[in-house]
Amino acid sequence: MNAAAGQRKRVAVVIGSGAVQCAAALGLWKVLRRENIDIDMVVGCSGGSIYASVMALGYDPETCERLTRELWTPKVTLRRDWRSMLGALMPGLFGFDGHLGMVHDGPLLEALEPPFGGRTFEQAHIPLHIVATDLANGEKVVVNSGSVRDAVRASIAIPYVWKPWKIGDRWLLDGCLSDPLPVDVAIREGADIILAMGFESAYPRRIRSATRYAFQVNSIYTNNLLRANYSFHNLAHHAEIIPVLPEFDGPIRLFDTDRFPHVIRQGELATEAQLDYLHRLLEGTGA
Repeated sequence: MNAAAGQRKRVAVVIGSGAVQCAAALGLWKVLRRENIDIDMVVGCSGGSIYASVMALGYDPETCERLTRELWTPKVTLRRDWRSMLGALMPGLFGFDGHLGMVHDGPLLEALEPPFGGRTFEQAHIPLHIVATDLANGEKVVVNSGSVRDAVRASIAIPYVWKPWKIGDRWLLDGCLSDPLPVDVAIREGADIILAMGFESAYPRRIRSATRYAFQVNSIYTNNLLRANYSFHNLAHHAEIIPVLPEFDGPIRLFDTDRFPHVIRQGELATEAQLDYLHRLLEGTGA
């Protein structure tokens, strides 16, 4: 798919926050592979960082589905971090280190090990950029070197649920706090065409625990920030942004991994709906 004058347009895939919904990116990837459309960079945020990473590291879509099905299980949130909670509630007695997480991250780190342990950005087949948020000042931080596992762990550090994660001299939190669909990273990296897959976060069915309350609050501000940021970039962009927005037949919640086939299929359908326009842009004939 070469543009006029022999210059191929640079294509970026941006995968926003959205937990299990982000598996729709595997459907997008299947369509691009089938159409022989090369990807020049992948950007991921929060749950999207998982799928951006497996794509960039060269896993095939079927392996990606298996690995993420094994990762997204309730066991990653079942173990409480009592030391952290007691430190926050009774800092004079237990001491508070400034980092609160209600859920112990041991099971999460264990789940991240098979796909990402020992892997670095430098080993990626496709340039990879993962977005997190600086706890100290709220700035968006783009991680594109070093440990992929550490970058993903930081990007999915949902406030109050998991503690921030340290990379370099910065403590980092969930990327959705600063930008739940970071298309500006792809713009800055020189993308000509950006396939932007974003999601609104589903709300818990019932708020019966502190962790579900944290997920609820996270979903509220993420959804509002997503709408605001996407509207801005859609009006003031410097690259062609193609929204790839899967439509599901109902809410897809945090551990609805049994719905992976439906989620992935909807990602395929949403991508196929944009194929004609994408091909025209790649050929230099798009309006």
